[in-house]
Amino acid sequence: MEDCLAKKMEITVSEAEKRTGRNAMNMQETYTAYLIETRAVESQGEGQCAPVDSLWRRYSEFELLRNYLSVTYPHIVVPPLPEKRADFVWHKLSADNMDPDFVERRRIGLENFLLRVASHPVLCQDKIFYSFLTQEGGWKEVVNETGFQLKADSRLKALNATFRVKNPDKRFTELKHYSDELQSVISHLLRVRARVADRLYGVYKVHGNYGRVFSEWSAIEKEMGDGLQSAGHHMDVYAASIDDILEEEEHYADQLKEYLFYAEALRAVCRKHELMQYDLEMAAQDLTSKKQQCEELATGTVRTFSLKGMTSKLFGQETPEQREAKIKVLEEQIEEGEEQLKSKNLESRDFVKSAWADIERFKEQKNHDLKEALISYAVMQISMCKKGIQVWTNAKECFSKM
Repeated sequence: MEDCLAKKMEITVSEAEKRTGRNAMNMQETYTAYLIETRAVESQGEGQCAPVDSLWRRYSEFELLRNYLSVTYPHIVVPPLPEKRADFVWHKLSADNMDPDFVERRRIGLENFLLRVASHPVLCQDKIFYSFLTQEGGWKEVVNETGFQLKADSRLKALNATFRVKNPDKRFTELKHYSDELQSVISHLLRVRARVADRLYGVYKVHGNYGRVFSEWSAIEKEMGDGLQSAGHHMDVYAASIDDILEEEEHYADQLKEYLFYAEALRAVCRKHELMQYDLEMAAQDLTSKKQQCEELATGTVRTFSLKGMTSKLFGQETPEQREAKIKVLEEQIEEGEEQLKSKNLESRDFVKSAWADIERFKEQKNHDLKEALISYAVMQISMCKKGIQVWTNAKECFSKM
């Protein structure tokens, strides 16, 4: 961790800017660009301040970077991006991806994504990631030249692997179930939070009615007027405070959402392992089949029924020369197949070792982050309740002075 980029460079996504331009179809579109600022930490000695480098990136470029990292490092739980469009929101919050509040929250999320990658012991050393932070022009071309898209596995192949692997690794199967359950639990938690936020909004805003009624009542009272007016003021302040409270609460919701999306990153590692296991089993099956064919040709006995065997019986046996030639070809293929199987076994062992090390790192990070987020959320709720008690305490004093 001492060599990670986050220790050597300050990284911030400092601004978001609405822009209009032309897309690939030459149609006009409105999008948001984000200003990434970086500053070297090493040269900040003896009161000197390193210059800030800055460049603009679109959300789609962040997506391209993450896709590249996911394909290039299949054994790593790649940090997720913040949501493209708001989900699990309370009804007064806009789900429009151009809404200033949502754009601001996404700006924070994109900065968090960059810091996560910059702090990762492997991802932080990637040259494409470094050029994403430092090279504005031509970055997309550099990424595409890596040919990472060609390495991406098709969904059909992944589906085949899921249903046809005969000996899945129990640890990855359990991890896949865990990631499904984690996603389900956090989804339910976010839905509950959104419903609670809706009700809180209503309760707070209704207190504004107290303020209006007390104010109107104070106008017709001489002795009680000042007390009622003051109590009404406290109620108005209380009613108005909910907007800031729920905006702060949305920050904690975003922390939970990050782990909602992390669940998919965990599943991606599991799917990659399934694909490797599937390829390994197919290679072993092919090798066994070729060895059997070779044995049958050498001994002249057919163990299993085959159309080829029936054809040779109907139309005559092969000559010894033909049989020898086929045996030779099969022996070469068997030798090649054994090397491939050995290579795939080694690749699979390396993948499991690297993936499990990163999963353990992720678990430690997850436990720390979620514990911190939930404690902060609880502290905020306690603070909010204390403010409510204070408002009614103040109102009580106003009433006492009447």
